[in-house]
Amino acid sequence: MALTLEIVTPEARVYSDTVDSVVIPTVEGEIGVLSGHIPLLTQVNDGELLVTKGNEILHLAIAGGFAQISGDKVSVLAEHACSEETIDEAAVEEAMKRAAKELEDAKHLDPNQFEHLQGLIRFSGVQLAIKRRRR
Repeated sequence: MALTLEIVTPEARVYSDTVDSVVIPTVEGEIGVLSGHIPLLTQVNDGELLVTKGNEILHLAIAGGFAQISGDKVSVLAEHACSEETIDEAAVEEAMKRAAKELEDAKHLDPNQFEHLQGLIRFSGVQLAIKRRRR
């Protein structure tokens, strides 16, 4: 039996399909999900989410959020998510440099802004790791 996987960010539905399995990075480590998994609600960590469908493995960069597993449905609500194919390495490097420079230059950043910039740097690092590993 297959799983229904849906990955949604505030901007868009990033992925929606029937899959064989999914590996989700969580704050407590990676979890593998197959059909018949026990119900679970967990916090998603920045990292690589792997989707297996047939003989294909899809690599997605994901940052923050929550995953809910209920029956054969997996719902991931993430702050950011993108597939390997959509990662523009040069644009990600530039965004990472800008965020790092803002952190360096700011003496009294609002805590929310500080956390946001750190999150952008982490997500950029995940994207670059996924893109560069496949070379």
